[in-house]
Amino acid sequence: MKIGILQTGHSPDELKDELGNYGEMFPKLLDGHGFDFEVWSVVDGVFPDSMDQADGWLITGSKHGAYEDHHWIPPLEEFIRKNYAAHRPMVGICFGHQVIAQALGGTVEKFDGGWSVGRTEYDIGGRKLALNAWHQDQVTALPEGAKVIGSTDFCKNAALVYDDRIWTIQPHPEFGHAFIDGLIKTRGKGVVPDDQLAAAAKELGAPLHNQDIADQIATFFKTKLKERA
Repeated sequence: MKIGILQTGHSPDELKDELGNYGEMFPKLLDGHGFDFEVWSVVDGVFPDSMDQADGWLITGSKHGAYEDHHWIPPLEEFIRKNYAAHRPMVGICFGHQVIAQALGGTVEKFDGGWSVGRTEYDIGGRKLALNAWHQDQVTALPEGAKVIGSTDFCKNAALVYDDRIWTIQPHPEFGHAFIDGLIKTRGKGVVPDDQLAAAAKELGAPLHNQDIADQIATFFKTKLKERA
């Protein structure tokens, strides 16, 4: 089973060598589930020739906004729509969660309530799961066919499924504490309020449920791929 990773951003240069680029984090997160992976850096204009080049697709996080004017976002949205119509399974993380919603008719905005940063507890499928967040943008209006399966009081559309074809989540199951610590010290300074950065720093080392989400992603892909077989 081959998962194609559509990389929509790059890790900060200060963190890339030690902790990996965004596209490299998901093979590690999903290790042990029997998948093969290939990365296409769509943020640099590198797209797959066909959706048939992978059995399922995963769209990464990014520092960019889904609503911003970048040359690679319209073709990415078209890829999402074609993939959805073809019933090929797709997963979206953070920016991926947002751009999928936008491509299918939803709304993504810079949330006027501010940032969500660091370890955050989400209600996902009736369970309280702690994951690392790093976002200000949110899906504020759902596209047709999307169902909420995860939320917080701050982010009501934190995890979505679309007719069992697409599974997306706002927080970052691929981010461990070391990466959040690096973001606090690099991209966070002067952008995220200091009190939020300090609060996130205090939570470094507390338990996370990244593996629970990895297992859910793997189960989603395997179930959908079995149905297509």
